[in-house]
Amino acid sequence: MPREVVRRRRYGGHAWHPTLGTGPLPRVLTLLALALMTVVWLVPFGWGVDTSFKTEVDASASGADWIPKAGFTLEAYRTIFGQGNLPVWAVNSVVIAVCVTAITVAVSAMAAYAFSRTLFRGRRVLFAVTVASIMVPPQILIVPLFRQMLAMNLVDTYAAVILPQVVAPAMVFILKKFFDGIPRELEEAARIDGAGSFRVFWSVVLPLSRPILAAVAIFVFINTWNNFLWPFISTSDPQLMTLPVGLSTVKDSTGLRNAQESAASILGSIPLLIVFMLFQRQIVRSVATTGLGGQ
Repeated sequence: MPREVVRRRRYGGHAWHPTLGTGPLPRVLTLLALALMTVVWLVPFGWGVDTSFKTEVDASASGADWIPKAGFTLEAYRTIFGQGNLPVWAVNSVVIAVCVTAITVAVSAMAAYAFSRTLFRGRRVLFAVTVASIMVPPQILIVPLFRQMLAMNLVDTYAAVILPQVVAPAMVFILKKFFDGIPRELEEAARIDGAGSFRVFWSVVLPLSRPILAAVAIFVFINTWNNFLWPFISTSDPQLMTLPVGLSTVKDSTGLRNAQESAASILGSIPLLIVFMLFQRQIVRSVATTGLGGQ
């Protein structure tokens, strides 16, 4: 049944749009709430940007002076670029984030499709265990994972940083729920034409799942880019450090300084801001899709 017909029946024969209220007052209140949320987010971010261009004396001074007494300076950025190897760390972050994202999306999609369509003994129990593992804090797995990487002689390699991050039970759950909403008739039509299971998955299911796959890829990429704990533990080689880990080493070597800490935070967030500006339409559409299931 078309979604618009369902909405008309559910709301007394009148079409209803989820973003529209019943009058001007709800719209005004919504705009005010959005404006307040924007200010609450922009003020700390703007303060961080402002602090990164201050001298350490002005950055450490008490009070909320947006314009520093000594004027704006690039001292904090010069210190970070001078003591750190930012190009190498940035390339490492991109390589690791892209590899983790690609492997996670592929593995999670295949696992989710198996849970959604394949009937095998213990399927429900195994899926329940997968969902339950979402509630396990990642910190509990740090020691076992590190010992496993050490036993496999993978410490201080890209594999040690990438492989433990590709397991994402939450992504399997999200994809499985989406696959459940895809009509089975489409797959059955492909099977009648002689397509096998993998061909059906590749040619029918995945093209229909592009929005949810994009959402999963975005979530995994952002989480991997911001991940500090596991890359910090799994490697001590400066040539393999990611951007968050490398920036933390600069901060540790120079001591706790407000201006440099703000500059490091800004530098670490710039790539994600660029990604959002380039793909904001796809990101918003993908995030909205995660709440629609297979509809």
